Amino acid sequence: MNKNIILIIGGPGSGKTTLIDYLSNQGHVCYPEISREVTLEAQKKGIDQLFLKNPLLFSELLLEGRIKQHQKACEEMVDVVFIDRGIPDVLAYMHYIGDQYPESFDLACKKHTYSKIFLLPPWETIYQSDEARYENFEQANTIHSHLVETYNKYGYNLIEVPKDTVANRADFILNQL
Repeated sequence: MNKNIILIIGGPGSGKTTLIDYLSNQGHVCYPEISREVTLEAQKKGIDQLFLKNPLLFSELLLEGRIKQHQKACEEMVDVVFIDRGIPDVLAYMHYIGDQYPESFDLACKKHTYSKIFLLPPWETIYQSDEARYENFEQANTIHSHLVETYNKYGYNLIEVPKDTVANRADFILNQL
């Protein structure tokens, strides 16, 4: 079986979760973004924004979780698995804040690869802040640029998904597979 591990990436508030939820409801195997879990877990321990307080620890937890997602996706008994964000996202966010990270982060990006990357562009009309998303729209644009740069560094061809209804965005992606 030829496994297709498909990423849906983009800055905060670009519609990734809505799209992943839609694909999941259509019967596709989808893995959710895990940064919310890490953030909400830290908030239960009294740390409002772990990424801002201890970015390296936050990133290590994300990296560990995303590696597990990749490994689990490889074991799925289906041809296509969709994942909300990938391992290079961790590095893109570290670049965004200008922080250093261990070489193991880079090695993880090289070892665990993805079949296709779909990029959701910044979209101010749908952008919303919430308890787990601290960035404003301008920061979301900057993060988007870091994502593009980081994924390009690892040789990925990013396929930009047009701003459209969630159903049309999903159809666009499915037609590219």
